[in-house]
Amino acid sequence: MGKKKVCPLPAKERLGWIDSSGSPLSLNTQLSLLSLGKSHFYYQSFGENARNLELMRLMDEIYLKYLFYGVPRMHASLRQRGYGVNPKRVERLYRIMGLEAIYQKPRLSQRDQNHEIYPYLLKSLDICRSNQVWSTDITYVPMEKGFLFKVAFIDWYSRYLLSYAISNTLDFGFVSEAFLGATRLYGNPEILNTDQGSQFTSKAFTGMGIDRNIRISMDGKGRALDNVRIERYWRSYKYECVYLHSIQDGWHLKGLTDEYIRFYNTQRPHQSLGYQTPWDCYSNGRIQDRISWGALAAPQTPGGGFQTI
Repeated sequence: MGKKKVCPLPAKERLGWIDSSGSPLSLNTQLSLLSLGKSHFYYQSFGENARNLELMRLMDEIYLKYLFYGVPRMHASLRQRGYGVNPKRVERLYRIMGLEAIYQKPRLSQRDQNHEIYPYLLKSLDICRSNQVWSTDITYVPMEKGFLFKVAFIDWYSRYLLSYAISNTLDFGFVSEAFLGATRLYGNPEILNTDQGSQFTSKAFTGMGIDRNIRISMDGKGRALDNVRIERYWRSYKYECVYLHSIQDGWHLKGLTDEYIRFYNTQRPHQSLGYQTPWDCYSNGRIQDRISWGALAAPQTPGGGFQTI
């Protein structure tokens, strides 16, 4: 028998051809046709040792409490907790996690100087209904033997979590998939607020909004509270879901995240909403017919390039 032919393109590029939800071909068939094993598709560890992963998880918890901590303060905080690390290691781990020492908030993607920056539109704006303003952001999610990144889209008025995606890279693909998933289910917002990360300032992303007559709003540089709704969601998600479990892999994270979002959207009362749930507030504040959480489609596979819920 002759040798099996192997596609000459890099595995990462071939992974972009996988359609885990809409293709009539099974996942195994698609992987076989592209000469890929399942190990390529599912989450791969970033290769950090156990000590660094322990430090990164602790740094993430500290950063959520103190968004203004740069490398020096984080280094001092770790040493107070008995971790004998030097500043260079803390600085390197900041870069891996997407934290930027000179800013007040996580910067999981750096601004591209060639991209257009839009003004912040939410200052003094009366946000009084659902789908008036959406906001989005990316966060680092620690696991037992690695980490992933999560992007989420949230309705500002109701705190309702519209869509999310998980990725093992910060590629543009998982951001666009989450955005398109939200618009398919809930229509278009009037305003979309983002930070100045390159995924959000790219013409590919802003163009999707402009084509839908969405006004683009961007946080001021270094202003963590400009996108406060999504920041508060990250804190709730991590302390009420992520940090309570020893997450094994992307599949485990997906299941926990699905369960938490159902709880967060439909059962968890918010004091700022008069103890309504986000779903109660969202559904009462929108014109379209009520859509249940069950309409949010079945979970996709958390590996390869991106996953959309």
